[in-house]
Amino acid sequence: MPLKTYYLDTEGTLCRDLDEQQTLAAFESKQGLLWVDITEITEEDGLFMERVFRFHHLAVEDCVSPKIHPPKIDDFDEYLFMILHGVNYAVESEVVETAEIAIFIGKNYVVSAHSYPLLSVEATKQMVERDGQPMKRGADFLAYSIVDSLVDNVLPTVDKMTEIAEDIEEEIIRNPQQSTLEAILKLKRSSVHLHRVMAPQREVLNRISRGDFGIIKGDARIFYRDIYDHIVRIEDLNQTVRDMSDNTLSTYLSSVANRQNEVMKVLSIVAAIFLPLSLITGIFGMNFVNMPELNLSWGYYGVLGLIGFAILSVIGIFWARGWINWGRRRSAILRPFTVEKEKLKGYFGHLGKRQRRQHDTSDGMK
Repeated sequence: MPLKTYYLDTEGTLCRDLDEQQTLAAFESKQGLLWVDITEITEEDGLFMERVFRFHHLAVEDCVSPKIHPPKIDDFDEYLFMILHGVNYAVESEVVETAEIAIFIGKNYVVSAHSYPLLSVEATKQMVERDGQPMKRGADFLAYSIVDSLVDNVLPTVDKMTEIAEDIEEEIIRNPQQSTLEAILKLKRSSVHLHRVMAPQREVLNRISRGDFGIIKGDARIFYRDIYDHIVRIEDLNQTVRDMSDNTLSTYLSSVANRQNEVMKVLSIVAAIFLPLSLITGIFGMNFVNMPELNLSWGYYGVLGLIGFAILSVIGIFWARGWINWGRRRSAILRPFTVEKEKLKGYFGHLGKRQRRQHDTSDGMK
């Protein structure tokens, strides 16, 4: 159970790595600010929290349980208990994984517990180690620093998902394959998973910023409001990714269907070409005695000419109906999209002409 403790006393002295007795003394003093961070929490850590901080056993059970809990916040009068989610960068996966963090916020203490190492917590520890700044303004600001880093670390993942969605779109147009479909489905799973934790988490931050809890002081609520705005932005970007994944899936299915149609069209053309050839060779391949064509000196060359005529006729019919595009001119719609610059506001050439007209008019008046 990696456990890290910090205690900032009333004189501004930062103490580190307190034992259980020192932690209990700092907690019971009701002075200064105490921060206890527990990584890879176990049942022994749960007993420690019940023994020292006297947290409710249901809250402690949520911390220790390996089950995934949705984001929430509970008010226990003397402290707040909330569960939030961030991106789990400690594991490598093709689908976005999230990790929980449980935070207890009291008047003079903050206790954070999580099962995986979180970069957001490490960032806050680095600031505390450097100058103790996150702990100098109280427990609500220390919790804000942790949550703010947790939410900000989600944005790079969403940006990466957007890049993947754009790459998938290009791959679909160039060469759609089975692996492309798998990438689309994994992107959809990542987006849905992120939405499941960010939507309720947004409501948690909204309640805090509205002032529903007295432990969060008024001057700290505006900072939590900023985190709420970040979550709203992340949700909007994630919704864009979800829409892009849906569109790419539809595009993939259409592209595959079009490729199948092209293959079937080629097979149909080949079959249609060889169908009259089979008829001709079948007729002249018969070996009846009374077949006058067999005795003609030009019969073989005539049949070859008939075969060539049949091939050209079928191809001409297909070309006339637009089934074959060989040799056709490109559509005028495909020409470069251009706009007459003189019609654009702010066009320098247009502006220069107007200035010259004004100049000529002024010279005429003189």
